[in-house]
Amino acid sequence: MANQQGQEQPVDLDDVLQPLPTAQDDGTFLEEDDILEVEELEGEGMDVESGDEAQDDEEQDGADQLLDQEGFNDTQASFDGHGEDTSVFAVAVHPVDPLIAVSGGEDDMAHIWRTDTGASVVKLTGHTDSVTSVGFSFDGELVATGGMDGRVRVWRKVKGSQGYLTWEFLTNLEGPDEVNWINWHPKGNLLLAGGADGTVWLWSLPTGNTLHVLSGHIASVTCGQFTPDGKKIVTCSEDSTLILWDPRTGEPIHKLLPSDARFRLEGGINSLAVNPAGTVAICGGGADGGLRAVNLVQGTVLAQMVGHEDDASIEAVAFSEIPTIGQASVTVVVSAGTDGRVCTWEANSFKLRSTGTHEDAVTSLSFAPNTTHFITGSADRTLKVWDYRRGTCEQTLLGHRDVINSCSVSRDGKLVVSGGDDGAKVFAVGKSNEEKMEA
Repeated sequence: MANQQGQEQPVDLDDVLQPLPTAQDDGTFLEEDDILEVEELEGEGMDVESGDEAQDDEEQDGADQLLDQEGFNDTQASFDGHGEDTSVFAVAVHPVDPLIAVSGGEDDMAHIWRTDTGASVVKLTGHTDSVTSVGFSFDGELVATGGMDGRVRVWRKVKGSQGYLTWEFLTNLEGPDEVNWINWHPKGNLLLAGGADGTVWLWSLPTGNTLHVLSGHIASVTCGQFTPDGKKIVTCSEDSTLILWDPRTGEPIHKLLPSDARFRLEGGINSLAVNPAGTVAICGGGADGGLRAVNLVQGTVLAQMVGHEDDASIEAVAFSEIPTIGQASVTVVVSAGTDGRVCTWEANSFKLRSTGTHEDAVTSLSFAPNTTHFITGSADRTLKVWDYRRGTCEQTLLGHRDVINSCSVSRDGKLVVSGGDDGAKVFAVGKSNEEKMEA
């Protein structure tokens, strides 16, 4: 039941903050020569194009025509549990079982459901305003939801149950006045949440004990996460500050301020990513199309990255690792903005590598782990599958009829779950529309 926790012990903070075996603590990047294959960006489809509103309307009508008349609907399953014409703001695929996903929406609900059939598994109730953040713990045993009502609620898989089809409510966490995001620790049951009131909360599960309330921002904390090795916390906010925290003490280690002209980003900071070694962060601005690379060890600016339009908001940025011939991996970077651009960058020099486009703002970005592929979702109502090595769009997924707000790729990279203003959908990554036409 909700308040019965048996003999479970609270997570030991020192245990989960030990270095991961695969962490690259020296922070070095491999050279580009180590990549399996690199092709310079050439050919059509990669130039940034602009069009007037009439042209955009015609293209959107064309997308609907493909769905309605040509049969190019790539949807494998749809989840309608949030209600007809109800926006879904956040989705996540289960880290162990890709047949399970969670979504949160404007119906003040979150749902766990099956990605193969779209059938509901359990309704996650208790919010009184839109659910804007969802996420599974590192092992998939817990799931958390965050809402505009300031509530963070946690459920757990019922012990002894088969698969991930039986869940029970665990606890409601005291937190900020409005939750902007949540983030689980990469190897333990610690949970972060950033709030519109400028605070960041850290809890230990299953007890629900508050470990720290991090206070240092003076505006809404728009993004944040544990570093991939789990040893630090990075947060950014609308006040255009970045803070690196020690989760053991709750004290700041470094703080970058807008008074530093090299760091300042107009319109605050909208997005954040940390490299696999936990040594570099990239943050994206909310109004000027700018990105900044930051040395987290020294607390200094490494680069000002230019590739998006001057008035764009950077909605997403992500690091990932791609396979190489040797034993190590090569770190790569991608950013996406309201200008419709999808930019890939060199991770060692932070130079622009390639630029692709959607026909409207790009709202979300998700890497397929340990592959060269990543997915973007857009207000143009499409998902696109990209190959980082070539900088090219390999597949366009059709099925949404309204803005896509969020996307999440399964660990095996074979499916993507998306949430939009027309609900949640599932797509298989693989066969292209051209192959369907030939078939």
